[in-house]
Amino acid sequence: MAVKVIIRRQVAEETDAFLSPLMEKLREEARKRPGYISGETFKRIDGPSETMVISTWNSLEDWKKWVASPERIDIQNKIDTLIGKETLYEIYVPK
Repeated sequence: MAVKVIIRRQVAEETDAFLSPLMEKLREEARKRPGYISGETFKRIDGPSETMVISTWNSLEDWKKWVASPERIDIQNKIDTLIGKETLYEIYVPK
């Protein structure tokens, strides 16, 4: 069963330029992973420091494998260090 993963980050305006290449690299690596379907990135209108990614995977298992991969962990650690906050994840399945 496909899953949607909501990824939320608080990004200060001054770090946005540094964050973009890391986000692109993260998506580039995710695209190579089995089970990856799609991803979209959004910036909140009434709170421009908040970004949200909606990532779609074939299964929870595929997502878990990606989350545990050394490639993702390395990039994610750089992102969290840059923004100074932990990235938040929410996982949903169709009802």
